[in-house]
Amino acid sequence: MPQFTIPEADANVAEVLRAYDFPATLLGAVRYGQGHINDTFCVLCQPQEGDCIRFILQGLSLAAFPHPEELMENFIGITSYLRKAVIENGGDPARETLSLVKTRDGKDFYTDSTGKVWRLTPFIENTDCFQSATPELFEASARTFGRLQYLLQDYPAETLHETIVNFHNTEDRYARFLAALEADKLGRAKDVQPEVQFVLDRKADCSVALQALRDGKLPLRVTHNDTKLNNILIDRTTHEGICVIDLDTTMPGLSMNDFGDSIRFGANHSKEDEQDLSKVNFDIQLYEVYTRGFLEGANGCLTQTELEYLPWGARLMTLECGIRFLTDYLDGDHYFRIHYPQQNLDRARTQFKLVKDMEEQFEEMGRVVKKYAK
Repeated sequence: MPQFTIPEADANVAEVLRAYDFPATLLGAVRYGQGHINDTFCVLCQPQEGDCIRFILQGLSLAAFPHPEELMENFIGITSYLRKAVIENGGDPARETLSLVKTRDGKDFYTDSTGKVWRLTPFIENTDCFQSATPELFEASARTFGRLQYLLQDYPAETLHETIVNFHNTEDRYARFLAALEADKLGRAKDVQPEVQFVLDRKADCSVALQALRDGKLPLRVTHNDTKLNNILIDRTTHEGICVIDLDTTMPGLSMNDFGDSIRFGANHSKEDEQDLSKVNFDIQLYEVYTRGFLEGANGCLTQTELEYLPWGARLMTLECGIRFLTDYLDGDHYFRIHYPQQNLDRARTQFKLVKDMEEQFEEMGRVVKKYAK
């Protein structure tokens, strides 16, 4: 077993590791995964006999999450609840939910000398995390995210903190777009009038979900808010999703948003910044694959109205994402990282093309939901 070292730039990791008692000889920590927000490390320990024991150490980004204590309060409440729910449903909580390793002084997380919050979780072995999906993996992820809704259906969502305020508030996203359009800091608005008009024409759509919530038609749920394939651990033996990870954006929300964000991400075959829009197409067959899996996992826990709004979730999450890309382009590309000057504009155009496709197939999307609804 090689001796791993901690890069000098991550020297405070050594301080964090000293805050924990490990079950075997500590070898060190190496950067792990493809996340862009938190600092993530794999910590390795070697017992005298047997395989290496691994843990995941994460330092929370203060830039993304300015109130890490509130985030961790959410994390502790949700994972503790999930553990009980998994046991009640005959599952294995060590593999089907994340858990925390306590520090030497019995705390759930550690705050280092710079004020950064860290957490340590056991590594869930014999699993994989995928960046791209086959239809089978897409459906497996759908069952897992649907099951998360099922397991958390009675959790009091109103007790959770908003770790990112107004994250899926489409009305607020629209207002920010109007502000960026009016400011037009770089004089870009004149060259993107078709995209601007696309958003302006859909002002009413931006209120569909929130008005239904205000009217009491849709219940507030615990939602993950980043339901991409790479936030699921897939069991290597069964090829099923077994654990939802990256719970940092889990907060009060609407079930249609979690469903819709997965559709936005997975029910097409194009790059996010595809410049040839003829290659950007909403795939109704992949939509059906995901819908079948999601409703199977949800196991009847969604209300009739929630089921009716699932197609709206796909449209609105895609529209919202496009609005955010276009807003950032008008504002000077400060939020989303870009690799060439018009990348955010290309990203917005792909989302708007998907929205247009969904609008044209909206009735069929509703029929698919009815086909698999329990």
